[in-house]
Amino acid sequence: MKHRIAFPAFFALAIVLAFLLPGFAPAQAARIKELVEIQGVRSNPLVGYGLVVGLAQSGDTRRSAFTAQSLSSLLKRMGLNIKPDKLDVTNTAAVMVTSELEPFQSTGDRADVLVSALGNARSLEGGTLLMTPLKGADGNVYALAQGPIIVGGFDHGNKSSGLRRNVPTVGRIPQGAMIEKTVRAEFVRDGKILLSLKESDFTTANRIAGKINEALGGERAQAVNSGTIFVEANGGEENLSPVALLAKIEALDVIPDHPARIVVNERTGTVVVGGNVTLGPAAVAHGNLDVAIQTAKEVSQPAALSYGNTEKMENETFQVEEGSNALTVVPQTTTVDDLVKALNAIGASPRDLIAILQALKATGALNGELKVL
Repeated sequence: MKHRIAFPAFFALAIVLAFLLPGFAPAQAARIKELVEIQGVRSNPLVGYGLVVGLAQSGDTRRSAFTAQSLSSLLKRMGLNIKPDKLDVTNTAAVMVTSELEPFQSTGDRADVLVSALGNARSLEGGTLLMTPLKGADGNVYALAQGPIIVGGFDHGNKSSGLRRNVPTVGRIPQGAMIEKTVRAEFVRDGKILLSLKESDFTTANRIAGKINEALGGERAQAVNSGTIFVEANGGEENLSPVALLAKIEALDVIPDHPARIVVNERTGTVVVGGNVTLGPAAVAHGNLDVAIQTAKEVSQPAALSYGNTEKMENETFQVEEGSNALTVVPQTTTVDDLVKALNAIGASPRDLIAILQALKATGALNGELKVL
């Protein structure tokens, strides 16, 4: 058996050699529909507790006491009085059922359902969810869920040997919930429509307000802060209804202003660089330390007719390699493409880039926000 542990132990050195040159990468226009949300138009989460039956002995065991209690209560409502401690079935599983009540849905509409095992069931494959009330945050029932479960994985075999793919304890029921009660959604209040930016930004908010005023005429839109825009629902020569007004606003194109930002994930080695990030001249040196641990399992067998015992042994060997350091001059860049090319020229891996970017930010050579997940 071989375990490989990579330590990104590198030496990152960044030196600012000249003044910073501002620059921006070309940006593309986006519809206002993709940039804002309309206050009052949102979904509401629903949750419920239910039972899944029909499992091929892959359900909860006696250790999940709540499953036996729920099944006993279900049978009692159907005229069968069986104590929970007398039940020993593995074809049933207790689950949590979740769904979303979308805005403007009517009674009788359907919604998708997500079913997740609550006990120690091995798989929900082939199971059927019994009728489960789904409640909102106020405790009222808004939908009823029921139907066969679709699982994107499987778990076959037993504890000692078997085959498992993906997560078989979570499944979906497409259109498995029927809406029984709706929530009133109002998006026009006091004659105004409130638009909320998904990413707050003063420049983007001002551009959206200006684009709306240009399309509708007058000063019907006003950006009150970096994340909120008020639009007068009434007025104007066209005298559009609120729905027609929003449809016209959503179709308008605006060039959003994105902050200069780099997002890195140290757990996965992912580096995402925004288009407005620039880099001043710098010199970077880095190196990699790679440790490989190799484990060999052996068995110590006693001689024949002896009183010794068979023992398992493990022999481990260690190998440590350290890459040579190289001092590379990174030129001053004006676009994200130049930044990526400059760092790729160093020959750094994504995990190396994370430490290099952190060092560049610490010295002031990196013009942008560095966000570590």
